[in-house]
Amino acid sequence: MVQQKLRVTLLTGRTIEQGVGKEQGKSSQEYFEACSTVYMDEEDMKKLGIKSNTNVLVTTPHGSVVLKAVKHPRGSMPGIIYIPYGPWANAIVNDSTTSIGMPSFKGTPAEVEPAPDKPILSMEELLKNLYGK
Repeated sequence: MVQQKLRVTLLTGRTIEQGVGKEQGKSSQEYFEACSTVYMDEEDMKKLGIKSNTNVLVTTPHGSVVLKAVKHPRGSMPGIIYIPYGPWANAIVNDSTTSIGMPSFKGTPAEVEPAPDKPILSMEELLKNLYGK
């Protein structure tokens, strides 16, 4: 049975692709492709009725963002999604640092739902939506 939304836990962090994209420049296509991706468990993708490279809407208590869902390359991780560091991840994690100087990039409750007709915003569009600049 296909679900409309799936509750998951969001983790964010570095990837090789994100690092390579950053070296190309944050306005590069490589950086966009590396950071506007969400890695998902293959069975979780099946529960949502989606295939790799389908756009999904990821929502947390801190915001929502459309990303490209792909199967996690390192095996099974049911109930966990992973987004590389970047503006798309930053848009949905808690910006409170709780006096330690760093926001929490791990363990954020989230929901994922298919969004095949919604576009992934460019970094410029995303930042304009978030900050009005």
